[in-house]
Amino acid sequence: MQLYNTLSAIERAALIEEAGKERLTISFYTYAHIGNTNIFRNHLFINWNEMDVLGRIYVAHEGINAQLSVPAENFNVFKEHLDSISFLENVRLNIAIEQDNLSFLKLKVKVRNKIVADGLEDNSFDVTNKGIHVGAEQFNELIEDPDTVLVDMRNHYESEIGHFKNAITPDVDTFRDSLDIIERDLADHKKDKKLVMYCTGGIRCEKASAYYKHKGFEQVYQLEGGIIEYTRQVEKNNLENKFKGKNFVFDHRRGERISDDVIANCHQCGEPCDEHVNCANEACHLLFIQCKSCAEKMNNCCSDKCKEVHELPFEEQKALRKGKVVSNKIFKKGRSEVLKFKK
Repeated sequence: MQLYNTLSAIERAALIEEAGKERLTISFYTYAHIGNTNIFRNHLFINWNEMDVLGRIYVAHEGINAQLSVPAENFNVFKEHLDSISFLENVRLNIAIEQDNLSFLKLKVKVRNKIVADGLEDNSFDVTNKGIHVGAEQFNELIEDPDTVLVDMRNHYESEIGHFKNAITPDVDTFRDSLDIIERDLADHKKDKKLVMYCTGGIRCEKASAYYKHKGFEQVYQLEGGIIEYTRQVEKNNLENKFKGKNFVFDHRRGERISDDVIANCHQCGEPCDEHVNCANEACHLLFIQCKSCAEKMNNCCSDKCKEVHELPFEEQKALRKGKVVSNKIFKKGRSEVLKFKK
């Protein structure tokens, strides 16, 4: 029985383009008690592989966190399968604002200790004692309140290209880094301020809101469905959009445009730009912001050194990489010293 991918990303992309059928990029999460995570992981892989679902899914004893792509024609079957699982019945599905058939090219269902790496000892507090969920309209009202402190629970490379008006954007590389920093910086306002949080789809705020209530914050709110659902409600209900720029997403699209504002700059020349790329040198794969002019000049690389390597014959590049450990933490390197205009 097949429990793993048999096609490369290149082969899969070719099949998707050849098929010419619309796919939907979707994300969802839920906290629930999952007993045997390996059995559940295999169950998902077998069923979703048959539906041609692709994506990155994390399963842990505490729940599931999924970002995936499903053929539009299979959506109803996919939804029926979700509803057949007790804790996933009617789970909120965040459907991407901007669709791309190539957003995911493999199906990866992985068992993890946690569905979000937060570094928290969950048995020290009640993870179900969460903050108040608010929709787009109430969120807009809250963030105009002078007694509100608005916090972006995402990482620096996410908020750099887009964030809400007047939001605190912690200068952090990971979610776990932000938790203690925010508590420390807002320690004097646990009782007199409304702590309002947001993230991409809501999962980070779900855990953070319970953590901050445990730490003594009395008025804790979180944006229901994150930036993705906010954008959908703004468009549907003709509300004022208070998000500026792009929403960073963790798939091949790397971002969804929420407003026409470009609030970031090319990390190589400093010109206004908010297009994230990965360095074309496979031994680097650095995530950074690069404009079209620099992409052409640098052959899609982050530095002259990487450009030189990338222009070598493929076999020579492989020989240079042989025996070396290449970090796959590509989202943590956006502030490399080779980037002159990084933040």
